[in-house]
Amino acid sequence: MRSMIMLAYVRLLYDVEREAKEKAMNGTQRYALRQEKSLAILADIKAYLARGQSQVLPKSPIAEAIGYVLNNWEALERYTQDGDLEIDNNGAERSLRPFAVGRKNWLFFGSDNGGATAAILTSLIASAKRQNMDPFAYLRDIFDRISAHPMNRLDELLPDRWRTAHMSNTS
Repeated sequence: MRSMIMLAYVRLLYDVEREAKEKAMNGTQRYALRQEKSLAILADIKAYLARGQSQVLPKSPIAEAIGYVLNNWEALERYTQDGDLEIDNNGAERSLRPFAVGRKNWLFFGSDNGGATAAILTSLIASAKRQNMDPFAYLRDIFDRISAHPMNRLDELLPDRWRTAHMSNTS
């Protein structure tokens, strides 16, 4: 029963996030919405857990779970303090999934340099995807230009800066 109640509370928190997304809110607007709605839900959760803590056996798994949540409460609320933060780390987890799946396939890259090169390329591709760019178009462009690009300005070819420069060139 406790788990169903907690799932309902979590669903309410995600409903607030869905509302912000559906209304295409910016960080400031999302912050205000969270202050108005999410903090009240979180306060209810905290009160529910505090009451529940005295109703369970101290060494039981549910008591440990309640203790864990209450001991990490500041971290749980952190996303409400900045409208640009996400409620969870699902985006980061999704971006790491291909590596977990392919780990055995990539056991050997031929050399340490091969592994370092793969890590750099993988990071560039993941960063391009986070910028909502086509990684193939991005890599094709930087590989065409990198040999003539000044060495002291390579940071201009990073995905976020490339995207900004590319967008201003097409406008």
